[in-house]
Amino acid sequence: MKPYVVTVTLNPAIDKTVVVDKLDVGGLNRVQSMRMDPGGKGINVARVLNQFGIDVNAAGLIAGSQGQNLLQYLALEGINASFLTVPGETRTNLKVVDSCSNITTEINEAGFAVGKAEMNVFKNQLSELLNEASYLVLSGSLPPQVAGSIYRELTEIARSKGVKTILDADDEALFEGIQAVPFAIKPNIHELEKLAGHTLTGDQDIIHAAREILTKGVEIIIVSLGAQGAIVMDKKATYRVRAGSIVPRSTVGAGDSMVAVLVYSLLSRHSLAETAQWVTAAGTVTASKPGTQVCSLVEVKQFLNNVQVERM
Repeated sequence: MKPYVVTVTLNPAIDKTVVVDKLDVGGLNRVQSMRMDPGGKGINVARVLNQFGIDVNAAGLIAGSQGQNLLQYLALEGINASFLTVPGETRTNLKVVDSCSNITTEINEAGFAVGKAEMNVFKNQLSELLNEASYLVLSGSLPPQVAGSIYRELTEIARSKGVKTILDADDEALFEGIQAVPFAIKPNIHELEKLAGHTLTGDQDIIHAAREILTKGVEIIIVSLGAQGAIVMDKKATYRVRAGSIVPRSTVGAGDSMVAVLVYSLLSRHSLAETAQWVTAAGTVTASKPGTQVCSLVEVKQFLNNVQVERM
């Protein structure tokens, strides 16, 4: 059976990226260029997987006319989509790119509220989608009124189907999701600190905190460290990964690219060291792109030699 991946985005968005010469807070700013993209962390993962030639189905919730626009954007990229339509309107997230400083300012809406009845329908829909899946990716924020336990519930559904879950979340959604023991998680340093309950001041602190999570049954942890690279671990090995310097344009989608390429590496049967190299290359390449643009397979392959992997 051809590998098949389902991504879930419960709080999607239309990402509107505008580029200005120099952001003048409180003043008049004239737009140099503007683009619209389908947004939300799970959707970003699906976009990267699609670029890498992986059969992916982007699932989740949408609402209103912007939700229909989002489906059209996905169709233009050739991405299969299985979204449940709910009342309300899909949010628009504004990304303001300062072309002088290469700093991106994000202004994100909260999203539509979702009731228990709609979530029950979605869970049944997802259960059907997972019948042929190899991996489920759960990532991103939750809509208002959706219980923080939802990622735990969806992970349990996936396990009942023999599907491995990759979790990338924050706050209660991350805490609850880990209780269902996903196959892999990708916290950043701040999210890992919340899980650990204290500040992590160096690599050894990070490794110790990640090992505590591995003892609970999670198989792989990727701790993204921004410009400092990543720490990638399983129960047998730990790798410290550093990438060559780039000109950062936007961090939007960088972590999502890492999640997508983790799935790609798993499907490609890469070793953990190779996986560490690939995911870090993917995050770095995406960070070099403006707005919400994501990496391609060719770009990541070309960047691999700029990534150093050290076993610890």
